[in-house]
Amino acid sequence: MSDAESGRARDALDGVAARLLSATPIERVALALASTVTALLIGLVVVTAAGYDPLMFVNDMLYGAFGTERRLTITLRETSYFILAGVAVAVAFRAGVFNIGVQGQFIVGMLATTMTILWLTPLLPANRLGGIGLLLVGTLGGVAAGGAYGALPGVLKAYADANEIITTIMLNFIAIGVVFFLVDGPFRGEGESATRTASIPEYAELPPVLLDGSDFSMLGLVATLGIAVLIYVLLTRTRAGYDMVTSGHQESAAVYSGVDAKRTIVRTMTISGMVAGVLGALFIVMHANATPNANGIDTYGFDAIAVSLLAANHPLGVIPAGALFGGLDAGGQYINVASDVPPQLIDGVIGLVVLFVAAPELFRMAAKRTGLGGERQ
Repeated sequence: MSDAESGRARDALDGVAARLLSATPIERVALALASTVTALLIGLVVVTAAGYDPLMFVNDMLYGAFGTERRLTITLRETSYFILAGVAVAVAFRAGVFNIGVQGQFIVGMLATTMTILWLTPLLPANRLGGIGLLLVGTLGGVAAGGAYGALPGVLKAYADANEIITTIMLNFIAIGVVFFLVDGPFRGEGESATRTASIPEYAELPPVLLDGSDFSMLGLVATLGIAVLIYVLLTRTRAGYDMVTSGHQESAAVYSGVDAKRTIVRTMTISGMVAGVLGALFIVMHANATPNANGIDTYGFDAIAVSLLAANHPLGVIPAGALFGGLDAGGQYINVASDVPPQLIDGVIGLVVLFVAAPELFRMAAKRTGLGGERQ
């Protein structure tokens, strides 16, 4: 490629980057919607080429996500989980720290919630009032466990200069292994045919409100949205949030302004882990009722990375991103059961949607870091 051609390519990239970097929130939403439609159209071409009815595929996807009250509760349930997981990742990413360990923190929070409730059940009355006490204390246990497990890689990064990407990935596998050992051994429920703990009492579960779903409560969704708003306020409207963002991106500037950058990094990872712990608690009190072995646990913590990137690591942007993932997941579950479309093809179409929607945000992030479009982070 000649110098002139290289220059024209660079100018074209600069133009695209500048346009994306200056896009308004409304324009970014419109771009995400256009990307979703484009990806679905390409996915339907693939479905047709594979010998399946594309119109039936779309119908099953929409019905699986919104077709009945039961399907809607599944969509809202999955949306709640994806939002919390995405916020947990976004807290760290927005502060310049890469928490790839949300899955492990979620698993630890889930087990801590379950066992806290089971251990305290004999000490509290077996009624709704006692159930509220169990629910609150169990959630606090999950939050504390998730926060502590998130703080560990934060300490290693701040005081031992350990790469948090490596440590959080390793801690995911440690959490999976330890939980599997405990659930299959000392914490296994009596008479359980499957490998899982005993179930928590029904009166300690979140009750259904407005929508009648046996494994969904509107209270859980409201709490999820409240946490997303709370994290947004923390990061954008408080001194602590400013210190977190500054310490992650410009540690020397933070130190110069009097901020304890190391302690702030630990705080960031702790808060991220605490949100993951809330996810673990909600998974137990709204849906699972018991901790299964780690091999049977959904990968919300890993999917959360894509949710956060799709939302540009914005705590409020995670809400529509989580809703998209929730709808796709619920629709994909229904197609997998109600049709003969291979699950690999379903995952491929969903993957196309995620890729197309996330690509502009990934390009924006790359542009900021490389100086494309005249802006360098």
